Amino acid sequence: MITPNPIIGTGYHAIGGISASTCYLPFQKIKKWSWGTYWLVQAFFAWIVLPLVIGWLTVPGFFHILATAPKDVVWGAFLLGAVYGFGGMSFGFAIRHIGYSLTYTFAIGLSAILGTFVPLIVYGGLVEYFTAPGGMVILLGILIALLGVGLSGLAGFRKEKDLRAQTGEKVQFNMKVGLVLVLIAGVLSAVFNISLEHGQPISDMARANGAGQFEGNAKYIVSTSGTFLVNLVWFVVLGIRQKTLKEFSLKSGISTGNWMKNFFWSALSGALWFGQFFFYGLGHVKMGKFQFISWVLHMSMLIFFSYIVGMIMKEWRNVSGKTFRTLIVALVILIISFIVITYGSSFQ
Repeated sequence: MITPNPIIGTGYHAIGGISASTCYLPFQKIKKWSWGTYWLVQAFFAWIVLPLVIGWLTVPGFFHILATAPKDVVWGAFLLGAVYGFGGMSFGFAIRHIGYSLTYTFAIGLSAILGTFVPLIVYGGLVEYFTAPGGMVILLGILIALLGVGLSGLAGFRKEKDLRAQTGEKVQFNMKVGLVLVLIAGVLSAVFNISLEHGQPISDMARANGAGQFEGNAKYIVSTSGTFLVNLVWFVVLGIRQKTLKEFSLKSGISTGNWMKNFFWSALSGALWFGQFFFYGLGHVKMGKFQFISWVLHMSMLIFFSYIVGMIMKEWRNVSGKTFRTLIVALVILIISFIVITYGSSFQ
């Protein structure tokens, strides 16, 4: 039996947030590869290779569990994972219309809300959890977290505005199209958590077979394989149309050394993406009966550390004092939300 420990659980979620907020940094090292080529390699490692390898290493009888799991659970989690695959693509298109910060904040904020509350509504427990001891404290923590996410988005929007004013760059801004895309991205991102919740019986089988705190590793491959299939079809078709599939071979004119470096950085990006959910799973089981808050905690950590990474990389050094103060206030509020949520989770 796993002993609940919300403090350790929050720590695991923090590590997952760091992994998530840095997973696209390796792309900066990619040379002479298109985005689609990089994306397919990192997706293959994030959604196929690592879920299989880590599942096999940490879950006793991993493949037997997958083979004997209820078919409705497997197919349900797979199809929900496939739906999430469209969310990532919508996210990328939204950035072109309303910028990185607004897209990131709206999509993650919406995902945090829906990914937390929809599973409780669908699978039950909404009233039960929030009326339990500590439940209202957790609800307060969730509301504080959403406030912090919103202020982070405001700081990001002001940052982009400041930098545009300094460079004189004219950027096309289409709020109507962008909001439609970010709405799709946010909703479908939340579907991934619903997919994981739907696959919980697979984790239950893993726990019964001695997986312990690694029980979550049994279900990831079911959800992520659906996600990968959608992205594979999309980017292969796109690669054919744009004639970029040749980049997978040395016939594109790229040197062997450069190709191997690109492959390494893409694989590392995929490893970091999967790392967020490896630690998400460890943190999830440590939250005890309040496991449902793992998603909003994870999303908030992702926002928090993405802005911390931006500060470390000096992306905020040329912004106005007002913009920087907004960011600091937002980060402090997010820290407060983590403390409140962890405290509420201790009532069990």
